[in-house]
Amino acid sequence: MSDITTGKLLANGVADAVGFVGGALLGFWAGQWLGVDIFAPGYGTGSLIGIALVGLGGGLGLHAARRWQTRRQDKTAGKE
Repeated sequence: MSDITTGKLLANGVADAVGFVGGALLGFWAGQWLGVDIFAPGYGTGSLIGIALVGLGGGLGLHAARRWQTRRQDKTAGKE
């Protein structure tokens, strides 16, 4: 594997991780704003809604990061 390929893979992995964690945090904060606590004892309705918001936020963040990566790669491919 060349250094260029390794660098691209590392950049993609870091971007995916940042997108997922950022989205999950936004989902967590949205849940806090709505008054649901994912860390409440038991698995009540509020906890499950909070967990779903974190999962949804993480998925949307990952999707946004991958779209950004694709747009960035398309722009650099057009310049070459």
